Amino acid sequence: MARNSRWPSSPLRALTFALCAQLSLVDAQVAEIEKASNDSLLWGPYRPNLYFGVRPRIPKSLMGGLMWTKVEDHTVQHTLRHTCEQHELDGYGWDEYDVRTGGRQTIHDPANHIDVTTEFIKFPGGQHGGSWGARIKGTPRADAPPELKTTVVWYNTLEGLGSLVAEGDVEETGAEGDVVLKGMTPELGEFEVKITSGKGDHPQSNHPSFQDKPLDRTLVASSQIPPEALWQSKQVLFAQLKAEIDTLVPKYGEENPPPPAQVYTIRHQPGHGNIHLVQKVFEGAFEFDILFSSASAPTAITSEDLTVQINSVTSGFSARFTDIFRPQTPFVKERYEEFSKSLFSNLIGGIGYFYGDSRVDRSDDPAYEEDNEGFWEDAAEARARNQAQLEGPSELFTSIPSRPFFPRGFLWDEGFHLLPVIDWDVDLTLDIIKSWFNLMDEEGWIAREQILGAEARSKVPEEFQVQYPHYANPPTLFMVITSFLDKLDAVKADTSNEKVRAEKSYFMQLANREAALEYLRKLYPLLKRQYFWFRKTQAGDIKSYDREAFSTKEGYRWRGRTPRHVLTSGLDDYPRAQPPHPGELHLDLLSWVGMMTKSIRRIAVYLDETDDAAQFLKFEEAIVKNLDDLHWSAKEKAYCDATIDEYEENKLVCHKGYISLFPFLTGLVDKDSPKLGPILDLIGDEDQLWSEHGLRSLSKSSEFYHTEEDYWRGPIWMNMNYLAVQQLLNVAQQKGPQQAKAKQLYTDLRKNLVRTVYESWKETGFAWEQYNPETGKGQRTQHFTGWTSLVVKIMSMPDLEGGRTRDEL
Repeated sequence: MARNSRWPSSPLRALTFALCAQLSLVDAQVAEIEKASNDSLLWGPYRPNLYFGVRPRIPKSLMGGLMWTKVEDHTVQHTLRHTCEQHELDGYGWDEYDVRTGGRQTIHDPANHIDVTTEFIKFPGGQHGGSWGARIKGTPRADAPPELKTTVVWYNTLEGLGSLVAEGDVEETGAEGDVVLKGMTPELGEFEVKITSGKGDHPQSNHPSFQDKPLDRTLVASSQIPPEALWQSKQVLFAQLKAEIDTLVPKYGEENPPPPAQVYTIRHQPGHGNIHLVQKVFEGAFEFDILFSSASAPTAITSEDLTVQINSVTSGFSARFTDIFRPQTPFVKERYEEFSKSLFSNLIGGIGYFYGDSRVDRSDDPAYEEDNEGFWEDAAEARARNQAQLEGPSELFTSIPSRPFFPRGFLWDEGFHLLPVIDWDVDLTLDIIKSWFNLMDEEGWIAREQILGAEARSKVPEEFQVQYPHYANPPTLFMVITSFLDKLDAVKADTSNEKVRAEKSYFMQLANREAALEYLRKLYPLLKRQYFWFRKTQAGDIKSYDREAFSTKEGYRWRGRTPRHVLTSGLDDYPRAQPPHPGELHLDLLSWVGMMTKSIRRIAVYLDETDDAAQFLKFEEAIVKNLDDLHWSAKEKAYCDATIDEYEENKLVCHKGYISLFPFLTGLVDKDSPKLGPILDLIGDEDQLWSEHGLRSLSKSSEFYHTEEDYWRGPIWMNMNYLAVQQLLNVAQQKGPQQAKAKQLYTDLRKNLVRTVYESWKETGFAWEQYNPETGKGQRTQHFTGWTSLVVKIMSMPDLEGGRTRDEL
């Protein structure tokens, strides 16, 4: 090598080689972790808007779904089940479920007189994410007719490149044995889907139609339809049923029509197509399997394999759940463990994969700055005149708040969802966080509601579909990243790391610290981008109104405000200052930014970003001081929103409730703070927030309590109550002037919350969106197994009643 070369000298060269080798090793380890995680997460019931729907985490690929109805009469159009709907079932959901292995779901359908069980199990192996099996069982309910007739339809669709063909009997009478669909796509390779003949009796009749189409056989209808219509499989089925009815009625005449079980059948026409309907008709109980076998797997799976694996998955889930989430005293008797398993299983059983375009209004309209008085009217006019554009397509892997009502991603909900999930499966959680941050635009904005594709939009009123890049949402994903750092610290402190090593498939990022740090390094620029987007777009005005505060910058205001709502805050109709004013400062938003600042500062320290860490520390100190300077009311002894009065002077607006607690809920009030005592007094006051069922969202003494929409004006919400319990526990476990009071509040609130959700679940079979503070009854959206599932973490928290605190020990 020439002397004038820039290649480093020998010692430096050796160090360079060593660093490069280390980086290459880390990259290889990260790639290995990502591949292993992707393989075990590829398939799942990732269509949570359906009672049972399966797909891979691949855009435009193979999908499947289940439909069923009784065929005792001619009410099929009202009783055919497919998409999850409110108030049509007595209860449904996952009894046990693990995203990496599978589980069991039970569905209670009173109108159809049947209980349906779906068991979904994964089989690892091969180059394309492995294989899977599903077992579908039907059990007539106690009030069912003696010869209950049920039609069941499994369908597969294929969007994008590839092929799917139904093989088997092409005669009009149907397939006598198993039905096999052979397929191939670039991502999945070659595969087959086998729908077994199953077990169960079939309707018999002397009607001549049964000679032409015996119902002891499986019917398959294959067809090619426009790809954009594939998600409307229920409508496709109805169209095929109608075509067959139009043939049957003239053939046999109205005076001798076939019985309903025969009328509502499809024509047997197996073959090529992008949608395949597979129909079975049973009398009484039934059972059959759906077996997906990847050609790259060692062997095709069988029903016997499925039986063995179902037993293994069930016992494995129970043992692992007890280890992680065992309910603590006093929740150790009755059905508390079953209840806890159900809520957690439905939380992760509600994880879905979504792909499609979304509606976004990126108009550069001055009205969207919201700087003038009456800004909400100008903004409404701007929204009416501006045209939203379709963007994407994008993909998102996320849990959801509610399968029947909110089957899509919600940004602020997701942070709460992942707090229990990260205890169960760190790598799954990090994958979901990465999926969310991959949606971020160049400015740092993530749409608060992810409505991706026509199927998702079909569940959302048109006026709520458009997303606006100046609208924020509480940055709760930062709470989950903080939890991840807590786990990293715990692993580092525990040199044995036995649990992490034993369950490496769930904790690969914890088992390999360099891989964990590499994940944070890649995520950190996105976190910074969103953090500074928040500071810029949601900035409040301190300087213009002669406000006295430690910092002239640390004040914030939610954009998207109207007189009746601040939807972007998540607390929709919670009372705020009237009328809205561009000089408002919102206490909850400053608290969220404070929480976000603490979190990102901690990450900066982890990554040795010393300059960033110093900057974030200054921001954090200023935020804590400004909370007192801008938002504390000595008169009300509470934190409050601020606005500008008719004299252009600063004014505090105190609507006591969740808003008042936000500095405490987000961990910004020190255990020795003189503000903590009044905060705990407010929490424990029965005339204000305390009820025997949980903390009210708005004070019982407020003039707005239970008024108008009464959404966040009194009802109990589990996400805010969880934050309260968590912070009360923190104070109760440290020496300080409020330790004893916090301990008692923690003990009583924990009991009240768990029993409220538990008793309602026992009575109705569902978790609910919110709970009535007077009766404890669940209300609003049913099957709300999003953040209501935080009760699982609350149950597993320590019982401090009669015991000693950490410092006392």
